[in-house]
Amino acid sequence: MQRLIFESSPAFIILCIALGVGYGWILYRTKHTWGKTTNRILFFVRALAVALAAFLLIGPILKLTTNQYEKPAIAIVVDSSLSVTGVLGKEKQAALINNIKEQAKALEDTYQVDLRSFETATSDIHGALRSITSDYEGKNLAGIILASDGVYNSGPSPLYTTMRVPIYTIGIGDTTQRVDLALKNVAFNKIAYQGNRFPVRAEVLVKGLTNQDVRVSISSGGKVIHTENKNSGNKGLLDFDFLVDAKEKGIQRLDVSVEPVKQEVNQKNNRTAIYVEVVEGKKKILVISPSPHPDIKALRAAIEKNSNYEFHLHMPGVKEEEQQVLQPDKVDLVIFSQALDNDGKTLALVQKYQKSKAGMLFMVGGKTNLRQFANIGIPLTFENIGQRDEVIPNFNIEFRDFAFSDGIAGRFSRYPPVSVPFGKFTYPADAAVLLYQRIGSVATNRPLLLSWNGPTNRIAVLLGEGIWKWRLNEFAETEKSEAFDEVFSKLIQYLSTADDRRRFRSFPIQNEFSDSEPVTFESQLYNDLFEPIYGNTVQIELRDEAGKVSPYSYTTSPAGTRYRIGGLKEGIYRYTASTQLSTGKEQVSGEFLVTAQNIESQNLTADFGLLRKLSGESGGKFYLDSKNLASDVSKIPAKTLIHSEDSFHPMINLKAVFFLLLFLLSLEWFTRKYFGAY
Repeated sequence: MQRLIFESSPAFIILCIALGVGYGWILYRTKHTWGKTTNRILFFVRALAVALAAFLLIGPILKLTTNQYEKPAIAIVVDSSLSVTGVLGKEKQAALINNIKEQAKALEDTYQVDLRSFETATSDIHGALRSITSDYEGKNLAGIILASDGVYNSGPSPLYTTMRVPIYTIGIGDTTQRVDLALKNVAFNKIAYQGNRFPVRAEVLVKGLTNQDVRVSISSGGKVIHTENKNSGNKGLLDFDFLVDAKEKGIQRLDVSVEPVKQEVNQKNNRTAIYVEVVEGKKKILVISPSPHPDIKALRAAIEKNSNYEFHLHMPGVKEEEQQVLQPDKVDLVIFSQALDNDGKTLALVQKYQKSKAGMLFMVGGKTNLRQFANIGIPLTFENIGQRDEVIPNFNIEFRDFAFSDGIAGRFSRYPPVSVPFGKFTYPADAAVLLYQRIGSVATNRPLLLSWNGPTNRIAVLLGEGIWKWRLNEFAETEKSEAFDEVFSKLIQYLSTADDRRRFRSFPIQNEFSDSEPVTFESQLYNDLFEPIYGNTVQIELRDEAGKVSPYSYTTSPAGTRYRIGGLKEGIYRYTASTQLSTGKEQVSGEFLVTAQNIESQNLTADFGLLRKLSGESGGKFYLDSKNLASDVSKIPAKTLIHSEDSFHPMINLKAVFFLLLFLLSLEWFTRKYFGAY
């Protein structure tokens, strides 16, 4: 749709016409060498050209309205997880998918059809539905068709999903209750201490059997080390408890298995492997603060996720630790929250730990006396003491002291602001900055989290107060706190570990990987000044539990210090990484764990009751087959949405108008020249 609007009054159009007619009359009122008809044509051409030129001067604007029509959308989700494929088999699954595609084709005349599946090692129906609602936020989504067995073993219950459209469910799979002995869960400590015994509890689910003798055994290195027998009676769940010796340092594999019975069809859920890391002892983490603060709780939650850490909290006059715990040689890392405080409660403790080998993390807050840092020899000076600012964390992607998972930087950029001292400050020139300060959308070069090597220990400073909001914000959006916990856990590990002066470091970015994800290695190389260098070839050899060696190699670059190895099966892998430096060959070694995802094999019995409830609560319908699905879905009251977009074009800028003026004036000029006039 087109419409003409004006910057000035439309009444000026009459004046433009009058100007064009007047100009033409003055020029062509007298007799010329050409005839009357030609004279009238030339008069009309000149009047039109002048009127059009004058018309453009009053600023006419052409408004164009473009309409886009959005058809209602139907999202079809097919559950292709292992709990479905394990029951249906390839042929039945292919027939199911073809049938659903036919239903989708029948809907394409009325709807825009979006066919997708979730082919994961776990069944997360809630996540699949949430992904659709997120993708169609603000769009014309009319309904969802879900083909599933109703089994979920990851994420919240799909019944908790808030839907604004009806969900039509198709039940697939087998609802028959089978005879089964299943290892429902194995509870154990992932970290044990060398020389101790650690507990292992195996929970066995008994289905379709009574008074059945159940035997559970634990094996290590192919040898059975523990066995226990129980009679199920009328119970549906049996607990088996074991105590296992933690002997050799490193990752120890234990195989837990339930002896199958003759009637069992599914024996995949009768066994599993667990991995326990045997370490020498716990690291002691001490937090010192003049008063309680929610930042301490957020940090404590991240610390206590690692059972290799022993957490202690000391608040003078509020909650005090024993003097033995406060000895510098008994602590691996001391965290000062709001210290050095204005009341001087923590000054003596800071000075006590300054000359120790324990790492130090200062969390600066509103109660911190900023002048005291320089006074006691910590190289931090602030210009505007007393003023505060609100900043957002900006991740430094060039930070190389330790590695992080992909996507961490994006997660941190969405965190809420924290309170920091206002303005510029000085800090050690050799400090490594992990987080910078961002004010609104403006990234600054002022650090928010930085670290450096002191004379005897490692020191880090966090200038922001309110990091507890980061952890809560991430959990509210993702129902996890993985990014926050990973960054601060690795920071604590880095500060509590003795300074590593090796010129070559190569390591997996985490100790444990799933068999459905690649194992990622990070390699770092340094020159004599400990500046990063690139272009070196890194050789990596992996040795699995059977002794098979697999070689890999890659060349580092500023844009690529990581290497991904996919397709590794479950087990413990020992690696050796080497490279050639100017000083000779450098080599490092270690181990990591790859675990298998066996959640899907735990339960192969379809739950159509959940699908019926999900459809009923959302206004949809449940189907055992999809024959009438297309006709029922087509009855959903859904309308095409019209999206209108307006664009404004000043006519003086239009090429068509320019060429029209050029044509009129050229026509008049050539005609006059043809008849001998000027």
